[in-house]
This record gives sequence, structure tokens and C-alpha cells, in this order.
Amino acid sequence: MQKITLLLLFSAIVLGFGCKKEPDFQYYYYTPEEQAVLSQYLNLPENPVTYGKVMPTYLGFTAGVFDRPVPDYAKVELGKVLFYDKNLSKDKTISCASCHKQELAFADNAAVSIGVFGRAGERNSIALASVPSFGSAYDVTGASLFWDNRAKTVQEQSKASLANVKEMDMSMSEVVSEVNVQPYYGILFKKAYGDPVANEERVTEAIQTFVHTLSSFESKFDQAADEHFKAGNIQNLTFIHDDFGKFSVQENQGKTLYMAQCATCHTEVATIPRLPFASNGLDENPTDAGVGGISGMAAEMGTFKVPSLRNIGLTAPYMHDGRFQTLEEVVEHYSTGVKPHVNLHPNLKNANGTPRNLNLSVSEKQALVAFLHTFTDNKLAYDERFFNPFK
Repeated sequence: MQKITLLLLFSAIVLGFGCKKEPDFQYYYYTPEEQAVLSQYLNLPENPVTYGKVMPTYLGFTAGVFDRPVPDYAKVELGKVLFYDKNLSKDKTISCASCHKQELAFADNAAVSIGVFGRAGERNSIALASVPSFGSAYDVTGASLFWDNRAKTVQEQSKASLANVKEMDMSMSEVVSEVNVQPYYGILFKKAYGDPVANEERVTEAIQTFVHTLSSFESKFDQAADEHFKAGNIQNLTFIHDDFGKFSVQENQGKTLYMAQCATCHTEVATIPRLPFASNGLDENPTDAGVGGISGMAAEMGTFKVPSLRNIGLTAPYMHDGRFQTLEEVVEHYSTGVKPHVNLHPNLKNANGTPRNLNLSVSEKQALVAFLHTFTDNKLAYDERFFNPFK
């Protein structure tokens, strides 16, 4: 018995030494020297955070469309700094974020944004948290950016905005030169690309990588659709038309109206619109040619991008010129205000070619507005990963 006791004691001592806790090892993404430079200008995480998004289960029926690789952390961080950097504008007062505010789903609350030297733009700033709701799908499906669809990728979009005299008024050579004189960029470019060299391709790719992380799939609509989907209430895509248990009676009424009257252009899940562009009857004789001003085609004159409705409750004012201040005004337009236009989309026409107003009741209009608010992703609007990194 004594031998057994001594053996157990010896084993415990051996195991105790074997399991001796090693000193804690702390991993640092930036060297102390790099951190010393960066911390003078920026508030960046000491170690990488996750930027990848988990897609809701119910979107499995679109497998392939939403697939995208996990974003490169170093490029995202670089892109975020570029996105918020006012040094990249002619008068050093404007950044991309000036017209794309996080709390507004990366939209602006002005009808048209104000750029360098107080210059007013010509169109409403599109919400960037709506643009990449489907990851990088814009780059592979033929969908385009800007109200007139003139850019095919976020890289093209950012380059055009940087150069626009009413926005940032910088040539890409000027942007690259400005990047090269800022002490923090050498460190960030080396992390992202292996060396500190900045050039046009790298600058725009990094901004694109950051913008692609702004996907928005944590709204009440997504939660309700996922719950309904997982409960087994599924018949192909028809489950999306069912009443959702997480919705109020009013929200479900609004959803029914939306699916019948709006989804034909905007899709059931408010991601990639079914129509790339259309005239929605805002004016009988519009002064802005829209898509037609780029293509030169008569059938496209006065037509504009059909936007995603993700976070629509955060992105007022609405339409390409910001003419509507509230969702109630938007709904009223479709209810009573659709005007004749030579290129008015067939979805908004009666059989005789006249404008088709929805003529909604007061309660129906209220229900539709209530439903549209279910697309709001409040988590994205206040996610600290996307905060302004500058001190």
C-alpha cells in the first residue's frame, strides 16, 4: 500500500513538472516600431479581427451567387484607412466616408453631397452597405455601379469618385503621391502587398476590398426568414411569401404588398435587383438622362439604376436626386404619383400604356413602410470594425 502511495506521489510530481504552465506568448501583428508610427495617427486593432460574414441559411437557394473568399485582413485595414483619409482630396477636407457615413448604411443624409471647396454634387450618394450586400457579386454578374451604371467594379467607382471635380478632385497620380508622403501607408502597404509601394491598382483594390466587407445580412428580415426557413416551412422559393412568425401583423401585410408590387424589380430578398435600370415615372420630361446619358441609347434616356433596398430605412433622402425625404413619400409616389414617360418601365404601366399607380389605402401604405424598415441592419451601422480609424 505504501509503495502504491509513493508511486502515485511520484507520478503527481512528474506530471506537475510536465504540465508546468509556459509563459504566456503574446502575438503582435505590428512590430513595436510599426505600432509607434501608426499610433500617432490611427486607432487600429493590435491584432487582426474577422471581417468575413456568415450568410443566413435561408439564402442557400442562391448558392454560388453569394459565395466569396474570406477578405484579406491587411487589405481591408488598408482600404479602411484610404476610405477615411481626407488627405486624398484636393483641399484635404473630404474623404470617401464624408459622403458615405456608417450610421447611414454608408449613405449621405443630403440630397446631393458636398465635395471639395464646397462644391455640390449632382446626384444622391448611393448607400455602400447596399452595394455589396451580395459580396463581390457585382464584379461577376454584370451588375454595375453609380446611378447611371457607368462603373462595373468598386475599383472603377472609387477611381471615378476620387477624380470627380465635385467630389475629391484628385487624379490617381496625385492620390498615389499623397499616399506616399503619409508615414503610416508604407507600413500598411507592406502588410497588404509585401512591400511599401503604393500604386493606382493597389489603392483602388484595397478600397474595393474594404467596401466588399460591408455586407448587410443581420436585419429583422434576415432573422425572420432564417427562422421560417429552418422550421421547415419551405417549398422552393415560396417560403419567402409566407407570413413570418417574427413579424407583426402590419409587417406581414407590408411584406405581402412588397412581394406582389415591388419584388418584380427589387427581388424578394432585396439584394441584387432584377432590373439593372428603369424609369419609375418620377418626371414626364426628366432633365437628367441617367443611363441613357452614358449609353446614348434612346430607350435608356431618363432611366436609372434600380438599387438594393437593404438598409433603406437608414438611407434617406431617396431617388437619384434625393427628392424624397421619407419612405412615406416614396410609397406615396408609387401609390399616386407615377408620371408618364417615354421609357416608363412596363411594370409601372397599365394595359393601355398609362402609368399604373398602386392606389394604396392609408393602412396599406403604413404596412409597406413598416416592412421596408425590416431590412435595416443596425449592427452594421454601429459596428466598431468599420469606425473611422483616424485620431
